[in-house]
Amino acid sequence: MIQPLKTPMPLADAEVRNKDFSEVALGYTFEDAINEANRCLQCLHKPCVASCPVNVDIPKFILAVKENRMDDALSIIHQTNCFPSICGRVCPQEVQCESTCVMTKRYQAVAIGRLERYVGDHAKLRIDVKPLNQSKKVAVVGSGPSGLACAYDCAKAGYAVTVFEAWHDVGGVLRYGIPEFRLPKATVDKEIDVLRQLGVEFECNVVIGRTIECAELFEMGYKAVFLGTGAGLPTFMNIEGEGSIGVFSANEFLTRVNFMKAGQPTYDTPLLTGKRVVVVGGGNVAMDAARCAKRLGYQTTIVYRRSLNELPARQEEVEHAMEEKVEFELLAAPLKIVADAQGRVTSILCQRMQLTEPGADGRCKVVPTSEAPFELETDTVIVAIGTSPNPILIRSTKELKTGKWGTINVDLNQQTSIDHVYAGGDAVTGAATVIEALGAGKKAAASIIEYFTKEHAG
Repeated sequence: MIQPLKTPMPLADAEVRNKDFSEVALGYTFEDAINEANRCLQCLHKPCVASCPVNVDIPKFILAVKENRMDDALSIIHQTNCFPSICGRVCPQEVQCESTCVMTKRYQAVAIGRLERYVGDHAKLRIDVKPLNQSKKVAVVGSGPSGLACAYDCAKAGYAVTVFEAWHDVGGVLRYGIPEFRLPKATVDKEIDVLRQLGVEFECNVVIGRTIECAELFEMGYKAVFLGTGAGLPTFMNIEGEGSIGVFSANEFLTRVNFMKAGQPTYDTPLLTGKRVVVVGGGNVAMDAARCAKRLGYQTTIVYRRSLNELPARQEEVEHAMEEKVEFELLAAPLKIVADAQGRVTSILCQRMQLTEPGADGRCKVVPTSEAPFELETDTVIVAIGTSPNPILIRSTKELKTGKWGTINVDLNQQTSIDHVYAGGDAVTGAATVIEALGAGKKAAASIIEYFTKEHAG
């Protein structure tokens, strides 16, 4: 008989986990993984593969799990996804691979992400290290998901790859943007270590566009360049008082928490004052910021202008936040941040909102009600309403064509307006998912490999 519900994910106790940064989702046991793998119907048309941004052969790896061939399962995943432990934790499988699982016609989808995580955490990867062709050098700018994926595929093809990273450690948003309780740094290190074993070199504290100009990379002997600089420029609300002391972008707050070890009591991290935090926004970044603030001991409230049904964050992240006693002030839009005579935040003034009837596109608009504005007392406001691409490289590279919102223009092969300079990830699309960035990095790598192959043939 088919098990109708997913095998539950073991979770740390909410009353304990909201006080520390230990991982919340504890991962499947061996028995859990086998039970869940047995739910897969091994359907012929594999709709889950088509809806995976990197086209992992999902039924094939799940069959290997079912037969207790875990190392084979990992090899199958690695054919198209170099970061199963990461993607298994942070990707929104419910709107990607799991959304088209045929089990959803009657039951819950197979827990593809949880199985991918199990394999990534427990199986051993067989690494085929090729001699590197030093005449075919690739420079990758940025060590986030897109850059790492491009570096991985180019190194597997036998090319010499150097990743240039502006920060003092590698991983990009995987390291500085996602909290430890969702994605442990040890997991990031483990996955990146595979690239080192393939011969990928990393140079940190290098800002391409400042330390080294993009054109100089070609003078240094690199034959192709990939730009994976991400979307690290925060968006603000442009309301009165936003420049007050105690207003943070979610980027800055999460970076301080992650890089400056705010979750460890032995570190004196310059962070927040007072004991009350308001986070503005409803996406995964807002949930991350709110849950971090809660763990640091702050009374935390999320302010979002739409209702619970429209929250763009993953459902499980919202549920986890609620379990951890994060408060939600829904259908509320900030009007003004109030500060004292010293310029420090004391409250945030909000307007009650309401949803209209759905329009022709099926989406409800959100409009103000006639109610008087209300005030939430707070010492800190964290703004988590979006980001745009980092402008440093773009401003210093005049030949690089960009779109309306500062994103880098690319063709169907991920090539930019500069010959043999490719780009992908959030720098091209704006803020998106880890797996979508991986897909862009892989596509660019395929174009670089094709270019080198044609050049050699010629």
